[in-house]
Amino acid sequence: MHHEGKVPHSDIKKVAIIAGEASGDLHGSHLVRAMQRIDPRIQFYGIGGEKLRGAGVKIIADSSDMAVVGLTEVLSKLSFILGVRRKLKQSLYNENPDLLILIDYPDFNLPLAKVAKKYGIKVFYYISPQVWAWRKRRIHDIARYVDRMAVILPFETSIYDEVNLDVRFVGHPLLDVVKRKFSQDDALREFGLKDSDTIIGILPGSRESEVTKLLPDMMKAATILKERISSVQFVLPLADTLKHEFMSDILNQYSVDVTVVKDNVYDVIGVSDIVMVASGTATLETALLETPMVIVYKVSPLSYFMGRIIINVDHIGMVNIIAGKKVVPEFIQNEANPENIANEIYGILSNKPRMNTIKRDLSQIREKLGSPGAAARAAELAYELIG
Repeated sequence: MHHEGKVPHSDIKKVAIIAGEASGDLHGSHLVRAMQRIDPRIQFYGIGGEKLRGAGVKIIADSSDMAVVGLTEVLSKLSFILGVRRKLKQSLYNENPDLLILIDYPDFNLPLAKVAKKYGIKVFYYISPQVWAWRKRRIHDIARYVDRMAVILPFETSIYDEVNLDVRFVGHPLLDVVKRKFSQDDALREFGLKDSDTIIGILPGSRESEVTKLLPDMMKAATILKERISSVQFVLPLADTLKHEFMSDILNQYSVDVTVVKDNVYDVIGVSDIVMVASGTATLETALLETPMVIVYKVSPLSYFMGRIIINVDHIGMVNIIAGKKVVPEFIQNEANPENIANEIYGILSNKPRMNTIKRDLSQIREKLGSPGAAARAAELAYELIG
């Protein structure tokens, strides 16, 4: 359905890309840069955040306005999100891109894939939605509307065996991203931390709704740990999606001092002896830095109740899912209380053999995730669809 007056097909390629969340924005930006290396004339537009904008994508809606956790939070933002989707559907007709790239975010993305299919636009899905955890019938929708899928977890290809879909494992993009800038000594100096102290990292998530739910319990756990461990320091890496004032308002309600560090999440995780971490991408980042952790997961009771009905996984932490066993503790909903979190962290810190077992198990996760270069491999696969 190419319109009159369009630049000859062989010349300028137009690509729409949709990354609805912070991790999608990051991985999407690497994919865009890799595609630009293949063909610098590609023009990108779509949904994303600072990282995609920095890669030269014309952003028509910011992903930080789209991000929600759990079903009840979705309801409050529904009209805005549906408005953005209408705008995108319209753009698929008006702009008529050569390719639509979708990153995770299935509730939003699959209806757009359907529209793209109708207009004869190729669809490339990068980072499979976690259909293996819930809604198996989605697999059939994906097969119907998507031309090619690049997956980043080794066991995901087999999930699509029952349908006719071109699925390739490209390796995990975090393998290229998760690296420490500083040595241990330099990191301690940079963040103003004492080497003699036990250092505990606090990672409450990258969205306000998530932090509001998790950080108070994490801070109460920190208060308990402060009483039990004489020399302990707490450090929190500030996600670039969050404002410093928002974080300080919560932290100031507790008597425990927390060092807040901007922009250096991997060094903060790396310098920590153990971290308490929100379930999500950060658990995998922590695993790749081989730092022991306790995973915390909490959504509104309604979201959780609905989720339990449709989710069928043994573990909620990505680290444990990939390992296929419980490598690190995870606390869900009511279990995610300050006493449990503090007891578990104290238990690991005071048990050297257990600490070493966790570190050894974490080091094996890297091997399961393929080899570096995921974005470049995905870019080749995406470009083949239009090249």
